[in-house]
Amino acid sequence: MAARSPCSTARAISSPATRHRRSRGSMPKLEDAAEPLLAADVEVVEAVQPIRDNPVFERLADLGDEPQLRILCAATMALGAFQQDRRLVLAGARMLAAHTLATFAKDFVKHRIDRTRPRSLGRAETDHRLAPGRSRAKEESSFPSGHAAGAAAVARAFARAFPEAAAPAYAAGGVLAAAQIPRCAHYPTDVGAGLAIGIAAEAALDAGLALAAKALRPSSPEVPPLAFPIVLPLPPGT
Repeated sequence: MAARSPCSTARAISSPATRHRRSRGSMPKLEDAAEPLLAADVEVVEAVQPIRDNPVFERLADLGDEPQLRILCAATMALGAFQQDRRLVLAGARMLAAHTLATFAKDFVKHRIDRTRPRSLGRAETDHRLAPGRSRAKEESSFPSGHAAGAAAVARAFARAFPEAAAPAYAAGGVLAAAQIPRCAHYPTDVGAGLAIGIAAEAALDAGLALAAKALRPSSPEVPPLAFPIVLPLPPGT
């Protein structure tokens, strides 16, 4: 049997017969609304096939792995401690907390939605759509991208602590997230969802820290208003 080309694979995966192969409680209206995005996902996967095996994307993607990002957070705190830079230490701690929260949020979604990874397109019983499910298999956990969620959370946390370095922080996070697409580890919508989760997780962390700081801030005692006038005696001769 002749090998199936990426184009024929994309057409087969997006055909009506294949789209309805898995119907585990899916919502037709939501599926119809999302179908243009999902079809675009397949087109992007088809377009990146020629550069799929480029080692550059593999190296960039590795930098966005969970251990590497957590090492980056710890290194930021260590550098701040060495330089006695309280701002840098707090930035590293914020980055680590944001990454942890984003990881929990990503896992919550990932363990409730099944989606095969782009590199699995063309295999038996694969589908580019999202479906309710609790599979823990790596090839069925494409949505959302954990790399994108972690990179976005860490970049946003650093940018909040160092606004003057926001542009390079966002650029680095974006590159780490986008590298998942050409290596066919994630669809564009997986990456987009991961970025949204990471940004939301960091925003939730910032809001929580603000509330905690407000609650722990000592309030100044208020002087009660006088209930009656005080009459001072006038000096003689006035």
